[in-house]
Amino acid sequence: MNDIPRSDRRSRTIRFLRRTATATACLVLCAAAAGAVPATAAPGGTAKAAACRQPAPQRPGTSEQHTLTSGGRERTYQLHLPAGYTKKRDWPVVLAFHGRGNTGAGTEEFSKLSTLPAVVVYPDGVIGTGDGDRQAWQGAPYAAAGVDDVRFTADLLDRIEDTLCVDERRVYATGKSNGAGFVGTLLACRMADRIAAIAPVAAALYPTGEKCEPSRPVPVIEFHGTGDATIPYTGDADRGLPAIQDWVAGWAELDGCEPRVRHRVIQPDITVSRWSGCDRGAEVRHVAVTDGGHTWPGADIYSGGGITTQTIEAHEVLWQFLRQFRTPPSHHR
Repeated sequence: MNDIPRSDRRSRTIRFLRRTATATACLVLCAAAAGAVPATAAPGGTAKAAACRQPAPQRPGTSEQHTLTSGGRERTYQLHLPAGYTKKRDWPVVLAFHGRGNTGAGTEEFSKLSTLPAVVVYPDGVIGTGDGDRQAWQGAPYAAAGVDDVRFTADLLDRIEDTLCVDERRVYATGKSNGAGFVGTLLACRMADRIAAIAPVAAALYPTGEKCEPSRPVPVIEFHGTGDATIPYTGDADRGLPAIQDWVAGWAELDGCEPRVRHRVIQPDITVSRWSGCDRGAEVRHVAVTDGGHTWPGADIYSGGGITTQTIEAHEVLWQFLRQFRTPPSHHR
């Protein structure tokens, strides 16, 4: 009756069980996210009528490379439009910053962010210092001197908002490693008026020498493997890297959250720490991957050294968190 070899049937069963576990973990995290509607999450936000009338720069469902001049430099970025992109809907925007030595296009390959119902932008950093021609982001000790990546991000957002039908109040930022560090130590600190929430993954949180003073509480969800050998979970004093739990707790303090943190094991290798009662409906979470490496959870191809969990899909979990939040309705320009 069944001509499928036993080994193939077993393989299919394993894949089914893995997908079921991933979906269950996501449902648990999503249910927690739905526990309260943040004050900044009220419906609203409209794109500029002029931008919505313009033709899209590329076909929906595609990813293409574009250029932009910022700070006297020609910069590049990969732009993905969702398959259902139309000019009659205000689309959210996800900014995704690559790790050191990677590219925007490379991050798109492993992150699965382009499957989200959003316009996804993958900027490229400038070649920094150290061995090899490796692109990097501002704030790290190996970043190129004199490059203002915060300004570049603002210019990039201006371009996106001027040419696409997007919701200026639903702009989110994520990244991997050095890119995640840039998001968590500079971008969210300086551009809280334009970045609704952030989701650093395996963040390289080098000290920048400046105090983080966001203009509003910024919701944060951070992912990190406890077995990360590149950016140690417990920190690295020689490089000025903080313990990850301490850094996330610092954001909870910045956001005025209640000091009590709740820990919940939702899968054998996934523990979620949650700070609530934050100012203006913000929330802070940390997703710890037991024995996880310097990787993107759920990636099907190489994303860094060490173990890559398949228990959760980072792009799904971060989206269920980020999508709740919006920046205040005041205009940014």
